[in-house]
Amino acid sequence: MGIRTPRAAGGLAGLTALITSLVATPGAATAARLSPGTVPGRQAAERATVALAPEQRAARLVSQLTLDEKISQLHGIQDADHLRYVPGVPRLGIPPLRITNGPAGIGHSDDRPYKPATALPAPIGLAATFDTRLAEVYGTVQANETRDLAHSLIEAPDINLTRVPQNGRTFETYGEDPYLAGRLAVANIRAIQRKGVIAEVKHYAANNQETGRLTVDERIDERTLQEIYLPAFEASVKEGHVGSVMCAYPKVNGSYACENSYLLDTVLRGQWGFNGFVQSDFGATHSTVPSALAGEDLEMATGTYFDTAMGQAVESGQIKESVIDRMIARRYAVMIRAGLFDRPLTSTPIPAQQDGAIARSIAEQGTVLLKNSGARLPLDPARTRSVAVIGPYAGAAHTGGGGSSQVLPLYTVDPVTGIKNRLPSGSAVSYADGSDVTAAATLARSADVAIVMVGDSEKEGEDRTGLSLSGDQDQLVAAVAAANPHTVVVVKSGAPVLMPWLDKVPAVVEAWYPGEEDGTAVSAVLFGDVDPSGRLPVTFPRADGDTPAHTPERWPGVGGTATYSEGLQIGYRWYDGQDITPLFPFGYGLSYTTFRYGRLRVSPVPARDGRVTVQVDVTNTGHRAGTDVAQVYVSDPAVAGEPPRQLKGFQKVALRPGQTRRLTFTLDRRAFSVWDTATHAWTTARGSYPVAVGDSSRDLPLRATVRVADAAGRRSR
Repeated sequence: MGIRTPRAAGGLAGLTALITSLVATPGAATAARLSPGTVPGRQAAERATVALAPEQRAARLVSQLTLDEKISQLHGIQDADHLRYVPGVPRLGIPPLRITNGPAGIGHSDDRPYKPATALPAPIGLAATFDTRLAEVYGTVQANETRDLAHSLIEAPDINLTRVPQNGRTFETYGEDPYLAGRLAVANIRAIQRKGVIAEVKHYAANNQETGRLTVDERIDERTLQEIYLPAFEASVKEGHVGSVMCAYPKVNGSYACENSYLLDTVLRGQWGFNGFVQSDFGATHSTVPSALAGEDLEMATGTYFDTAMGQAVESGQIKESVIDRMIARRYAVMIRAGLFDRPLTSTPIPAQQDGAIARSIAEQGTVLLKNSGARLPLDPARTRSVAVIGPYAGAAHTGGGGSSQVLPLYTVDPVTGIKNRLPSGSAVSYADGSDVTAAATLARSADVAIVMVGDSEKEGEDRTGLSLSGDQDQLVAAVAAANPHTVVVVKSGAPVLMPWLDKVPAVVEAWYPGEEDGTAVSAVLFGDVDPSGRLPVTFPRADGDTPAHTPERWPGVGGTATYSEGLQIGYRWYDGQDITPLFPFGYGLSYTTFRYGRLRVSPVPARDGRVTVQVDVTNTGHRAGTDVAQVYVSDPAVAGEPPRQLKGFQKVALRPGQTRRLTFTLDRRAFSVWDTATHAWTTARGSYPVAVGDSSRDLPLRATVRVADAAGRRSR
């Protein structure tokens, strides 16, 4: 059994105030904690050096390194004391770089043994909030705990898209849409780096499957790469100003990502102007000279190619010393900008209760209500005298997926404890793990309500073979539903799952991997303490064969090559383009209340700067307070190959019963642009662009048109 953390002071209001304080401008006390420390006895010359611009200071430091010292700065080391570590140069005051994994909290790090931290909800659950403010809060907790554990860089966020829902790392990502992933990534990165921690966006690029991930060649045409798989990275660089980019394992169009000059030089540094440093995924470097010349700066986890071999390449003239000077200076400038050269790394106790409260709130707000026939939910605790909690994901908190992102939680709240704590004294809560389906059905028959918790356990290094729940979980749900008509199913998955029992149960909730506060968060939704305001960041198909990458050539690939022949049709774009009805569409989610959309107004033509304004009223037409996510989709005017519609704006809105709020969206020129392979640039075509507004990709009741009169092929930034 886990422990229950107390609610933040003042209940929901207190928690809201806590979240607000985390993303607000730091006060004096916080600012003092974040300020670079002073080094006793610093000489005037050293103070002058500190006053230089980061790039100048970095260049000056590099000029004082010996060649051996330079080589030591190009790779990490692993020994009895270190795992994810780049040594410093003490004689010049150059600090080490201590790295932690981090998409879901502080995962595998330089600590031996790993230290516990807050197990946040899986990033796919954060994506389900459709809330950039919560992405900031998430990043703030990540950064604070990175600093608390005396680390300097967190490998987060992971923004690879859900091309293959069977991907073992889908839980680490922000779903299937590049616009949603980009907005969340920018907010997350800004929050991390605001705290003096380096964010590292990953895995660049198209690291979209685990099967054969070390060697698979992802064959993607230029337009698909630029319109689908690169925009979230572009936003991370241009708007998030991310300090580091992790180059990925796979090949992209025949060249490994960490020596891919198109990705690293032409696009990342050329088109986007990236001025940070590129770190390899662990073991993703495959060469010395090609990788260095393409733009990789740091090899991890050790120096297979960037140690002795690099020294030999410099001595033989294959690599100019100025090249490695630039590689090192890029990293130093980022570290200097973050304050890491002037602030010693020190350990601080993690505020477990405060950060746990944040984890709980994010888990609650990312929970998606998929079905609620007869208003079965929320449950009324006063009328619920007995509850049977059943299933393989009911006995312990589902804190996250497996692999390098796995967090050792500070504490956990299991589902049975969470439900017991929510019910009045005298109510009976029974539990069965579901391994004996017949016994579970018997237990369910004797209870007022049966809550079945099923799910998956994704992990790095392997994909699922299909989207069906493993083992006897489908049979378990069907048997419990047959035994008790008041059955609620809670799915804890990192990606879509098939639901052959959907018609047999009145209520289904998708809770993702809720993190350490699993039991409290799920109970809060089931009993109506919070409105289930999450929306699906991925499409749920009816069958495995409905997904875009449903052929061996597309996934897992044939002969070591995965061919992206579906092109731009990823996720809901595929279902719309192929006219396939999904089980649940992208952006979908129910509430404990109802909403109405009205009074759509769209700029008939773009403003001089190419921007278009969209306004819409959202009204809570029910009897409870609730939260909806308004979504704006744009269609292109008969541009060959473009999907029927694409997400270009979203806003989360909380409303009291009967309340109406007018929302305003601003769409920039990119919302009306496509990639032109002839000019290798974004272009905006002349024509009429349909704009649709609603609360999912398949529920868009309001429509209007924008007329773009620019000359065909006008270039767009």
